[in-house]
Amino acid sequence: MAANGTKGGTLARQAAMLCQDAQFQLYLDRRRRAKHGMTESQLPDGTHNTEDARDWLCAACQIQSRAELDHQITAAATFRRIRQRFQMWKQRLGREQ
Repeated sequence: MAANGTKGGTLARQAAMLCQDAQFQLYLDRRRRAKHGMTESQLPDGTHNTEDARDWLCAACQIQSRAELDHQITAAATFRRIRQRFQMWKQRLGREQ
C-alpha cells in the first residue's frame, strides 16, 4: 500500500514491472541523451536503474506513488502513453539490430 493509503492495482503492478525492465531503463538513458543533446560518454547506457525509472515515471505522471495510477485517470492515461512509446521504441530497436 502506498504511503498515502492508496492501494495499487493492475496499473501499479504493470508500472513496477516496467521500471524493473532493463530495456525500459535503457530507453530512459537514450531518451534523456536525445532530449538533452548528450553523448554516450556523458550519459552511458546503463545509467538508469529501477529506482531512477520509478522516480522518472512518477514525475512524468505527476504522482507520488505508482499506486495512484489505478485511481487517477490523467496519470493512468500518461502511463499508457509512456508504455506505448516504449513499445514502439523496442520495435524500432529490434528492426535496427
